[in-house]
Amino acid sequence: MTGDRSEVRVHRVYERRTPHDGSRILVDRLWPRGLTKVAADLDEWCKRVAPSTELRTWYHHGSGQFPQFADRYRIELEEPERATALAHLRELARAGTITLLTASKQPEFSHAQILADLLNI
Repeated sequence: MTGDRSEVRVHRVYERRTPHDGSRILVDRLWPRGLTKVAADLDEWCKRVAPSTELRTWYHHGSGQFPQFADRYRIELEEPERATALAHLRELARAGTITLLTASKQPEFSHAQILADLLNI
């Protein structure tokens, strides 16, 4: 490869595939409401890397702010099952561009963005 660099992107799962997406990977624990598997156009669903139900509930019920959520989520990513899933995403990112997908209405304030930041290092 000359000058080509893979990247990790973040999009809402409801957005259509673009030519620049590379592999599309859903990183939510729950399947997105109202979306069929065909319409999602995924290459993979990596739900093991998603935040715990407790952390997700804490964050989405207004108890936490994004910086605290990010800190707590990074700690969760050290747990064996999540660490293995993160290592898998790291391998995929080394092989080419990947797009992490989430149903979050604000993907820039979601676990998908935290993952992208970790993988783009």
